[in-house]
Amino acid sequence: MGPEERAEVVTSLPNEVTDREMSPPEGDRHQEGKHRTLDVLRGFFRHRRRKVYVGSELPIYYPGERRFAPDLLVVFDVEPHSRGKWLVSHEGKGLDWVMEVHEGGDRKKDAEFNVARYARLGIPEYFIYDRSREQLLAYRLKTPRARTYTPIKPRKGRFTSKVLGLEFELRDDKLLIWSGEQLLLESIELADRLQEKLETVQQRADAEARARRKEARLRREAEKRLAAAEAELQKLRRRQH
Repeated sequence: MGPEERAEVVTSLPNEVTDREMSPPEGDRHQEGKHRTLDVLRGFFRHRRRKVYVGSELPIYYPGERRFAPDLLVVFDVEPHSRGKWLVSHEGKGLDWVMEVHEGGDRKKDAEFNVARYARLGIPEYFIYDRSREQLLAYRLKTPRARTYTPIKPRKGRFTSKVLGLEFELRDDKLLIWSGEQLLLESIELADRLQEKLETVQQRADAEARARRKEARLRREAEKRLAAAEAELQKLRRRQH
């Protein structure tokens, strides 16, 4: 198959999965959990030297496999531009990390079927964020050749992703993502903190300006008193003469 024919095949593949292929809509909590994690991961990898693609619900095509669209996916060492689909044979590699966010519907799809399927496809790590049970599950292939997942055990409540170099922790109905001891924030949280810092800087500047104005006023008053005292002294001297 020539380059032009190959390009035509890639273009002809659908950019969407059908309603039958997808799970039923799971509501706001599903969307919130997915979008927040996507935002944090994109923000983190955007500032790394290594090229990383972070996507969501992208139709994925593995050779000889039915297409699927995971909630979240990460692939290393590829261009991070926008895509309508992920064709493994075209991109040159498969997915490195996947997360499914479960809120309702058939739990077996994420917790059983996908555990077997993603391992068979050679996806190194698979995380499940089960919001209905407030539970985080994680799996890893022990070796590149392995095709069965081994559960990742948490340490002090955190699940380590060796693939991403990050840690995930479920706390108070919120999925936290850590880089070492640094908690990664989503865009709105970063914006809020920046706004707080700007307000603090502005308040400090205003306070300093008020202090300078007060100092200038006190200096002027002192100068007036000094001038008055000098004038009074001159009067006294003239009277003595």
